[in-house]
Amino acid sequence: MNIANLLTRTARNYPTYPALAHGTSTVATYREFEAASAGLAGALLTECGLQPGDRVALIMKNHPQYWIALFAIWRAGLVAVPVNAKLHLTEFDYILQNSDSRLCFATPELAKELAGLTSAPRIVDITSAAFERMKQQAPQPLADTAPDDLAWLFYTSGTTGKPKGAMLSHRNLLAATLSYFADVTGHNPGDAIIHAAPQTHGSGLYGLPVLAKGGIQVTPDSGGFDPAETLELIQHYTNCCFFFAPTMIHRLIGSDAFKGADTSNIKMIVYGGGPMYEADIRKALDAIGNRFCQIYGQGEAPMTITALSNWELGNTDHPRRSERLASVGTERTDVEVRVVDDAGTPCPVGEVGEIVVRGDVVMMGYWKNEAATHDTIRDGWLYTGDMGCFDADGFLTLKDRSKDLIISGGTNIYPREIEEVLLTHASVAEVSVVGRYHPDWGEEAVAFVVGTNPASPPSPADLDSFCLTHMARFKRPKDYIFLTELPKNNYGKVLKTELRRRLETDQAG
Repeated sequence: MNIANLLTRTARNYPTYPALAHGTSTVATYREFEAASAGLAGALLTECGLQPGDRVALIMKNHPQYWIALFAIWRAGLVAVPVNAKLHLTEFDYILQNSDSRLCFATPELAKELAGLTSAPRIVDITSAAFERMKQQAPQPLADTAPDDLAWLFYTSGTTGKPKGAMLSHRNLLAATLSYFADVTGHNPGDAIIHAAPQTHGSGLYGLPVLAKGGIQVTPDSGGFDPAETLELIQHYTNCCFFFAPTMIHRLIGSDAFKGADTSNIKMIVYGGGPMYEADIRKALDAIGNRFCQIYGQGEAPMTITALSNWELGNTDHPRRSERLASVGTERTDVEVRVVDDAGTPCPVGEVGEIVVRGDVVMMGYWKNEAATHDTIRDGWLYTGDMGCFDADGFLTLKDRSKDLIISGGTNIYPREIEEVLLTHASVAEVSVVGRYHPDWGEEAVAFVVGTNPASPPSPADLDSFCLTHMARFKRPKDYIFLTELPKNNYGKVLKTELRRRLETDQAG
């Protein structure tokens, strides 16, 4: 079982179909895509002297050549190490060293940056003549890899410490691909996925099912997310799909370019990677129509724990529609999901506990980190660190990461509950709630608020009155801090660690 066989099969079935595009221009057909990957795979094993199982890093901004490099790595029986292109140079250095990468493919500006690292492996600029020559080498046959051979080493964001490398096998990646077809949508030749989000993360993983059915991998000319450019690509490509962080949806429908834009070519927007609040998905459904599916997953179980299906999002007649829109849906077809207490015992319906999952999609463990693996995978179950609860119909609602839980006076307060309420206030655009030390109560809730009009934010008294109308008094924030924007990582997740650090600094002062 080699995940690269997805390309081999599609190139045989649809050789002349467009496979890779840059903006509106086709870069390669499937026949050309496979030929370039096969030649590059040969160069990796012969010219570069790599051995099956060796790691090859991909430190690249979104680029069509990413796909050729990725499938060459897999075809040769090597291990891909995709790295967030927006990390700091010291983080690149750590990942390259920790993974023992023997070669690194990079986009031009990053190749120059990486060249300054004394410990860096060979760096290959994917726009260079050397890279073009490597693609012209004698084609390498598809390596005969075992299902549990390592294929993808995904490093976590590392917001709470050094990044950990989640070890994903060919079996893991195939399970994630098949689950997409079971729980998200099907595809036909000519469908397109537009990679406005990083290819080295969720967007790239969701490119696999599109590729498996003869679709087009489209890289925007900008290499990233620009609302106006995205809307132009939507008009060009029929049946186009996206993987978006919720903040990207918010930016798209709130942009000036969206007014009057034709979005009828959108087939599906899969969203995840952070909380999508009920108020926000309602706005998105009103703006674009029901072309959405929510997923909940993490790098350790790539994008595959639960899903709130397109059908459920369109089920407007359900009496508990509001609750379902605020949930992350039901367990995916290929996994088992539980909510458990501290002893690992399943919690009753409605009781909050830690979310655990098992199935073929769950990682094999953390690279060179047995202690973290032992803490995270217990008796075959992946302990996600996320808190949530099931309802009687099997819909899972996330509360928070276990570390984000606020305990005030011995009572649990889940920040997401407060955030959901505040986002229904007409003057609130974004909000994030964290705990602050209190000498008597242990902790108290503090809300960081971005107003719809930052120059004239709502008053703390107005927000406090609003909260008292919609939630128990003990849950309401004890302070409101107004920002022009919330700190976020490169995937659009709010960095609550940064907000806590600000509170600690303020208290120390």
